[in-house]
Amino acid sequence: MAEVIDQGIGELFSDPDPDRAREFFKGKSRKKVNKVMPLSDAIAKFVHDGDYLGIGGFGANRTPIAACHEIVRQGRKKMGFAGHTATHDMEILSAGEVYDRIDAAYIVGLEARGLSTCSRKYIESGKVKVTEWTNYALSLRLKAAAMGVPFLPTRNMMGTDTLRYSAAKTTICPYTWKKLVLMPALSPDVSVIHVHEADVYGNCRFKGIAVADLDLANASKRLIITTERLIPADEIKRDPGLTRIPYHLVDAVCEVPFGAYPGTMPYEYFSDEEHLKNWLAVEKDEESFKAFLNHNIYSCKDHTEYISKNGGMAKMQELRNKEFLLCKEGNS
Repeated sequence: MAEVIDQGIGELFSDPDPDRAREFFKGKSRKKVNKVMPLSDAIAKFVHDGDYLGIGGFGANRTPIAACHEIVRQGRKKMGFAGHTATHDMEILSAGEVYDRIDAAYIVGLEARGLSTCSRKYIESGKVKVTEWTNYALSLRLKAAAMGVPFLPTRNMMGTDTLRYSAAKTTICPYTWKKLVLMPALSPDVSVIHVHEADVYGNCRFKGIAVADLDLANASKRLIITTERLIPADEIKRDPGLTRIPYHLVDAVCEVPFGAYPGTMPYEYFSDEEHLKNWLAVEKDEESFKAFLNHNIYSCKDHTEYISKNGGMAKMQELRNKEFLLCKEGNS
């Protein structure tokens, strides 16, 4: 039996036992049925108070922002959250005080855009339990769950305070007698991933880097897909090698054009930097931020209305053109 020689003081927010996860997956239907539904129905059906939530994408790229808005709009609370590469998605969830515990890797910052006052204030409020990890550590935790094992060994985080404030354990390798860090499996109760294309059954295509989304899809007990567009199942069959997430992992398919706005959807549209900058500026004043959230989330029926309030199709065409030009320059 491996001996634990050291461990972090952070709380483990999810059960790493692969057999208990397997019991859940054994009861999950693999029937090839039509899973298309409105996003509001998918959030109501599959996202519950107290669940542990995973969000796909990378930073502000291919992030399911429409779903984050809907989670806030429906008032979800006391959720766990994987702050893996969290930027604007965390900003939104923090504004709604959706989560009360977070596995933190990259949080609070919106990359080169600056730091979110809203996210920082909520994390420092005392309302949130925080356990620290690195981006790679959370990727390994998802991979362990996807593989059906309770942990994966690594040398990541050794010699850092991040290890001290994590929930990882260290042991001695029985082959080399070297010290290893054990990353516990992370199986979210529910996750949302935004893709370029999906059929009605949930077979998904997306372009660009996956980061940890393929492992996230396999690790999650329930999975909601938001997609830029629905495509015929015959198109999936025509070139099945392009399918990156298979239907049997998916519980709901929601067609949400521009569902990553105001973030970037690779090869589709660029991020609305003006709007993201406005978010960062307005959240510094509590009353102004309340009015901003009401205008952009709570008073909106759906993501289409949100977009219409922020430039509508003219803005989206502008962002499409910008992404096209940047892709063209990158390929020249």
